[in-house]
Amino acid sequence: MSDRLWRLCAILWVIVVAAIGAHNYLFWTAGSKRVDTDVLALLPRDANDRQVDEVTRRLADNASRELVVLVGASDWAAAARAGDAAAAQIASLPGTLRYRVDDSNMAAAVDWLNTYHTALLSDAQRTWLQHAGDAELTARAQSQLHQSFGPRIARWQDDPLGLAPEWLLSRGQGIKVQPRDGRLSASGEGKQWAVITVRLDGPGFRLDGEERIGAVLKAAQAAATAATPDAELIAAGVPLHAEAAAVQANFEMNTVGWGSLAGVMLLMWLGFRSLRPLSLVVVTLFVGCLAGVSACALVFERVHVITLVFGASLVGVAEDYGIHYFASRQDDPDTPPFALMRHLSPSLWLALLTSVLAYGALALAPFPGLRQMALFSAAGLVGAFVTAFLWYPWLDRGRPRQTKFSARWADSRRRWPSLRGRRGALIVLAIVALCATGWVQLTVRDDIRALQNPPPALRDAQVRAARILGLPSPAQFLFVHSRSPDAVLSVEETLRPALAAMVSDGHLTGWQALSDWVPSANRQADNMRVHNRARDEVWRSLADTLGLDAHPPALSEKALTLDAALAGPFGDALRPLWLGRIGDGFGSVILLSGVTPDSLAGLRAMAESHSEVRFVDKSADISRLLTHYRHSMSLLALLGIALIWLALARRFGRASWRAMAPTLLSAGLALAVLGWIGQPLQLFHVLAIFLVLGMGVDYGIFLLEHPQREDGAAWLAVGLGAASTLLSFGLLALSRTPALQAFGLVMAIGIATVWTTAPMFCTMKTESDRT
Repeated sequence: MSDRLWRLCAILWVIVVAAIGAHNYLFWTAGSKRVDTDVLALLPRDANDRQVDEVTRRLADNASRELVVLVGASDWAAAARAGDAAAAQIASLPGTLRYRVDDSNMAAAVDWLNTYHTALLSDAQRTWLQHAGDAELTARAQSQLHQSFGPRIARWQDDPLGLAPEWLLSRGQGIKVQPRDGRLSASGEGKQWAVITVRLDGPGFRLDGEERIGAVLKAAQAAATAATPDAELIAAGVPLHAEAAAVQANFEMNTVGWGSLAGVMLLMWLGFRSLRPLSLVVVTLFVGCLAGVSACALVFERVHVITLVFGASLVGVAEDYGIHYFASRQDDPDTPPFALMRHLSPSLWLALLTSVLAYGALALAPFPGLRQMALFSAAGLVGAFVTAFLWYPWLDRGRPRQTKFSARWADSRRRWPSLRGRRGALIVLAIVALCATGWVQLTVRDDIRALQNPPPALRDAQVRAARILGLPSPAQFLFVHSRSPDAVLSVEETLRPALAAMVSDGHLTGWQALSDWVPSANRQADNMRVHNRARDEVWRSLADTLGLDAHPPALSEKALTLDAALAGPFGDALRPLWLGRIGDGFGSVILLSGVTPDSLAGLRAMAESHSEVRFVDKSADISRLLTHYRHSMSLLALLGIALIWLALARRFGRASWRAMAPTLLSAGLALAVLGWIGQPLQLFHVLAIFLVLGMGVDYGIFLLEHPQREDGAAWLAVGLGAASTLLSFGLLALSRTPALQAFGLVMAIGIATVWTTAPMFCTMKTESDRT
């Protein structure tokens, strides 16, 4: 490339960078609308069961904006006062608050039920009506006639047995939230609780490190305590976890990003003692990060917050190109910048290729979040490389000078142990021994719970709220899928007897099913027949005694449709259970409460006996997929080693093993350390090995390009680059996100090892040794 063409490409890259900067401005001004905090985005999707994956996503979306707050006290009056005070504060959240109960809603519910009550019978009512004799029916009707208390929905003439109010009460037996004094209430843990729910209109968090929902809840707690000194507030819901993740991500991005940048700037200053290399490397890192954000924002609808945290570690990697360039400039100041960059370009291109291949391997994993991380890092490295390649020769016009730090560091390579010497051989043997003993102790744990680390206070509050309110498990449910909505209801009805038996045996505490409220068409027709037969029997028995007309008044034969139920007064409770169209049919979920390990086998057997039913245990399914992909990615890592080796062989011939050996040792030692410290191996450790392979081999490439002990420029570049990479990934290892911890730990161990061992393998006596 001629100097003129080089400058033209550099100018074009200025235009591209300006466009990337404008795109980043639009991205960040959109705020939380473009940033995803959903933990499920980090988890694998089952390509073999897209319907279950879609169902899980819908349930997660439904819960993503739901917030529940319990305000408790020793008695209901105190809890109500505290709840009123807390609700006044919580009303400031942007969403729909539900706390007060409107009496008109109850009247609407009575009118609705009066329209359809002949078609609605519980399983217990059906059984009783089918076996009760005339005398038993008549006795109950007489009792209902003279009853002066209790709810009455229909006229006695229409419902002489009082079946409608009994059906309604039985629907609420599994629901622990009840109306009381115009409020929602619950009981549990020896206290009375005022229940406040909020459905947020949008994300209640931003990536600015501020707790907005948390601040409102703290104000609500203070208001509740002022109204009732012993009041306790419990808050639970996905928005709280999302906000905590956003706040933590903000802290970690600042820690990793700014900490890495500060470390890189310090190393650059020590190595070169000039503002020019320092400023150009900072520009390179800045462009790389902008390129990563833009690439993810263009390819994915939303960028995951963990991608941004992981992307902050790019600062410790993308500066390698600039460090290698300026180290070579310092070693040979008389060579013109364009000529020097041409000389370095083969090794820089090869280093970029191996790193991008390593990050590209992450994209093969079925994790949307990981694919974003891979794209962010690969695009960032390409952006940093192009910036250094095109701009450095153009902007670097000064004459570099040797510094004491760089001279001493370059000179240290002369004294570094060599594989040809005794010390180097002993060090390598010691590493091999550590690998062998560590591998023996290495265990495996592919458990989704190992990837979750919510704040303890939030986790405890979630457990308590679920126990007090009897909330079903969001990760374990029955998925029903059939050809029509009515067929879905029919399938649900076949499952109810088995579910009732599991509750009786103590294997479940309850369930929520759509068919409990909306029977199938056949069941409604049968309910009407059974109900009307019983009423006719009662009417015949009591007509003369009570002076009734010879024939009972005609009853409504109107069947309840699913659409009418969803639009009715109980629609809010039913909508989470109905999925609508799923694939080539329709679907619903049966939510389960109190699932125990002993009940899992029964639930799986129940699902296996019905072709239209699946038991979804999301935690177990994800753990199974983690195992599958850990095996797959391990095999792919071996393939990656072979491909990288082939790429090295084209450049270095038989000496390519000298660049691969330190990298393989570092990967082996990283796995061994996991065994030594008792940390189980999981998929994210395996994925981090890809990065060790892709980045660690860069040091071997740089040193093989300068094989002589007297050549300290490459060793200076390797030292500064490895130190900055260690700093960034060392900070990443402090993350509270287990996946990032896994990356950081393996990378820190691997890079430290390859940095230490690479000069042992890549030091050669003569140029002929390269082949």
